[in-house]
Amino acid sequence: MPFNGEKQCVGEDQPSDSDSSRFSESMASLSDYECSRQSFTSDSSSKSSSPASTSPPRVVTFDEVMATARNLSNLTLAHEIAVNENFQLKQEALPENSLAGRVKHIVHQAFWDVLDSELNADPPEFEHAIKLFEEIREILLSFLTPGGNRLRNQICEVLDTDLIRQQAEHSAVDIQGLANYVISTMGKLCAPVRDNDIRELKATGNIVEVLRQIFHVLDLMHMDMANFTIMSLRPHLQRQLVEYERSKFQEILEETPRKAEVAGAS
Repeated sequence: MPFNGEKQCVGEDQPSDSDSSRFSESMASLSDYECSRQSFTSDSSSKSSSPASTSPPRVVTFDEVMATARNLSNLTLAHEIAVNENFQLKQEALPENSLAGRVKHIVHQAFWDVLDSELNADPPEFEHAIKLFEEIREILLSFLTPGGNRLRNQICEVLDTDLIRQQAEHSAVDIQGLANYVISTMGKLCAPVRDNDIRELKATGNIVEVLRQIFHVLDLMHMDMANFTIMSLRPHLQRQLVEYERSKFQEILEETPRKAEVAGAS
């Protein structure tokens, strides 16, 4: 979504048990950061005092190091999820008085000011608004399980960007109507904790502010989804924790880069 600069961090707030009933059509997937392939060479043998050191240092790829780091991180995370009932993710905004916070605010405000001027032009310009609805469509679809075909088809039909562009060319596009549909669909997919946010969206009159707040609430819904997934995984991890940690430690031992043995006596 536009200018999404929020960071995720570990929080202590317990998710409501009633949230689970609203996630039957929702699932989020998490993926590891993919690193480009690089390599570097250990220099330990060059520091050896042995004059008989003839074995070359082992070349360790960057992927090997990152795989080891991910295993350590995943092991720590799995343990924390299993033993800490209050473990969850939350969003942490940048401090407003920080340089990064001020820059983010200026950039965000400039984007929405441009959108406002385009929608209020004579005639209105809809291209940026259409791109926002295209992004909103993909976010809504990401909340659905593979079995949610009826709602999936409905979202794709209503938020068909090609059709919306054709309507815009004939000045027949209903931006407010599309926003109302998005809000209604969000209400079907969100956790009960977001019901008040949905009501506030419905009560917002300015279309630019509505679109702005839609993205904000979608961010919160993503976080709710991640925390629901964590809550769902916890009982399984608690049952499997010992075996899981044993297997992960074994993987770490096997994947940790080792320096080549130095031949000869020191």
